[in-house]
Amino acid sequence: MPEPLLVVDVQRGFINEFTRHVPARIRQVIDSQSHAPVLFTRFVNSDASPYRTLLDWNACAEPPETEIVEELQTHASAQTVFDKHGLTGLPDALSERLRSEAWPQISIVGLDTDMCVLKIAMDIFDLGIEPIVLVDCCASTAGLQAHLAGLAILSRNIGPHQLRLTELHEGYLAGPA
Repeated sequence: MPEPLLVVDVQRGFINEFTRHVPARIRQVIDSQSHAPVLFTRFVNSDASPYRTLLDWNACAEPPETEIVEELQTHASAQTVFDKHGLTGLPDALSERLRSEAWPQISIVGLDTDMCVLKIAMDIFDLGIEPIVLVDCCASTAGLQAHLAGLAILSRNIGPHQLRLTELHEGYLAGPA
């Protein structure tokens, strides 16, 4: 039986030179049909967000930056996309769904490894669900060093055995061509 896949914040506003390879890799995982259902989080930088008020960062507030990337849009729907505001990790509606479904584990992919992927994986761990982070389908907009830092923190907090490679890897770490 396929296990669920959670795609974290793979939206237009987070695609850059360090992350552009991730959507195609996630699409390959989805197309392999080894995961179901496929759920998404989408970061929305609301007006009262600390990103705006404390960091003066105003991006990802509205479309097109908040839109799920084109490669994955066919798998996203109103029932599978959960908006989140800030580093809240799991939105309440997604947390409730995870509890009600009682999945023993969930695979996690997405952006940014050192921020949102990390926070969501730790929140899922706190729910008593085994988070499996597919490291070759994650990246950070801040680059490889931030990605590796996120993996180091995840390894310590949810366990190194929770960090896994997909069958897609062309080496230990996937990166932009």
